[in-house]
Amino acid sequence: MRHALAVLLTALVVPVLALPSRAVAQDYPKLKPGLWELAHTSDNAPQHPTTATVCLDDSVQKEMFALGNGAMQGMCSKHDFRMSGRRATGDFVCDMGGSTMHSKSTMVMNGDSAYRTEIHTTYSPALMGMSKINTILTARRLGPCRPGQRPGDMTTPDGHTFNIRDAMNGNGRK
Repeated sequence: MRHALAVLLTALVVPVLALPSRAVAQDYPKLKPGLWELAHTSDNAPQHPTTATVCLDDSVQKEMFALGNGAMQGMCSKHDFRMSGRRATGDFVCDMGGSTMHSKSTMVMNGDSAYRTEIHTTYSPALMGMSKINTILTARRLGPCRPGQRPGDMTTPDGHTFNIRDAMNGNGRK
């Protein structure tokens, strides 16, 4: 469950991490509410993408983006961001527990219903044995949330469902 939550946070938060903190509160990239499919692939397992779904509404997006912005405070010495049309580039330098992470990203938004982000990251010294990793995140809206789902409900690749808000507050699975 922790890995799935990390994938979700990465897929939802990456588009906003590059924004200056003053912009996050007002102008984060708003995704169309509904059921979203999130896929994550990396050098570690390029043939085995991790895919999850999540029911999003405006309030969940705001909380996820606020969480991501909060995580950057005090950790990152550099967070440059450039937006041109529907393409964004980011360049980040962050302290990750004694390792310096340098991450460059390119994101392409497809309206409010999909995006693709490529991230190239290096760690110095290596973090958990990893000195570099390339990641691709894709997200697309599938349609309305399923009957009975509440905003924040996420279904992991292994079929477990939990609510993001509950997980952030230390509560268990549904």
